Amino acid sequence: MSDAPLHLVPVRSHEAKDFVRAGHRHHPPPAGQIFAVGAADETGSLRAVAIVGRPVARHLDDGSTLEVTRTASDGAPNANSLLYGAAWRAAKALGYRRLVTYTQDGESGASLRGAGWRIIASRPPRAGWHTPSRPRAGHGNDHVTRLLWEAL
Repeated sequence: MSDAPLHLVPVRSHEAKDFVRAGHRHHPPPAGQIFAVGAADETGSLRAVAIVGRPVARHLDDGSTLEVTRTASDGAPNANSLLYGAAWRAAKALGYRRLVTYTQDGESGASLRGAGWRIIASRPPRAGWHTPSRPRAGHGNDHVTRLLWEAL
């Protein structure tokens, strides 16, 4: 692996989801997306992806807001900052006025700060999405505090 500067590349949905499936620490790929963007090295090897879709929280799904629902990287330096910045520029170019994402308690948020994002809220831990009327399998990240970030 090289530390040469990365550049942005288009990524198809299935390729982005395969990358997340292979390398994300605690989440599977999201069900849907509006667009995905990748970061590649000088050889064209994909090093990181960001998937952007409709906000998971219904109250944020107002038609002018998108959410970075997943990022995954092989550890390439600055890859996530590059992707968070690109995702915001792309969302604005498509006419969206807001882009949000979440980090879990214990994640530093350095990539988000490096891309100019800010924390706008803290979400307390919750028991999970499983309810008697809507049974769902847990993904091992229930009961975790999350921070809500917004692109500036």
